[in-house]
Amino acid sequence: MTQPQPATEPSPPSLRDEILAYYERGEEDARLKQGAGRLEFWRTQEVLRRLLPDAPARVLDVGGGSGVHAEWLAGDGYEVELVDPVPLHLEQAARLPGVSVRPGDARALPAEDAAYDVVLLLGPLYHLPERADRVRALAEAHRAVRPGGLVVAATINRFAGLHDGLQLGHYFVPSHRARTDAYLGDGHHMHAPDDPLFTTAYFADPTDVPGEFTEAGLAHEGQYGVEGVAWLMGRVEEWLDDPERREAVLAASRRIESEPSLLGVSGHLLTAGRRRL
Repeated sequence: MTQPQPATEPSPPSLRDEILAYYERGEEDARLKQGAGRLEFWRTQEVLRRLLPDAPARVLDVGGGSGVHAEWLAGDGYEVELVDPVPLHLEQAARLPGVSVRPGDARALPAEDAAYDVVLLLGPLYHLPERADRVRALAEAHRAVRPGGLVVAATINRFAGLHDGLQLGHYFVPSHRARTDAYLGDGHHMHAPDDPLFTTAYFADPTDVPGEFTEAGLAHEGQYGVEGVAWLMGRVEEWLDDPERREAVLAASRRIESEPSLLGVSGHLLTAGRRRL
């Protein structure tokens, strides 16, 4: 008589090879520390500092990369654990004081239930083209955060690539224009070996993200355009270099951050929700 076989756990999801290769180039660590990328960094920091509970609190930084945000969170007094699937990122983040790291995927978090006050996903949803995977990642955040705890996820807006391509001139290259036009309908940016600018990704419609939060069991609370319209203006790097003008740019972006008619103009969007009590 054949004996029943014990159930086996499904294999954890893995990062696509082309995405791993893109981030192993080591460019992510500097992206938010220089040039126009500083606007994304400072605005993300500003919004999170308003939303997060007072320190000390336990924060899980999922897909936290090299620890660009984990570093200042730890400096603010939070207990920060960073999870990332890229070995180079883990090596870089492990050097930061007050930050613990471990490998893992947003869709299968190496985390206990209700163990954190805050779960951040400031990158994973960029690279999950299928809705089921994005909801799965948000459901994992829901599982890992305590009742009443905060979940904040970043998405790239649907037309960010079009706007960026026009600003930098890439859109005038026929092959790049064809790739850009192809994802404007469904947001699926496909990897192309001859395109070094980005990799497999999903560019979200802002109006769709709250529904994904709800499907994952989270109570949606708000959305915040990160860069507003300032990132599309040619002199933004110069303005960010000037402390007085930088504060004016940040204040202007803050004024329109939740204006529904302008959410999709920003390059990136933060969506916040909570696990219900």
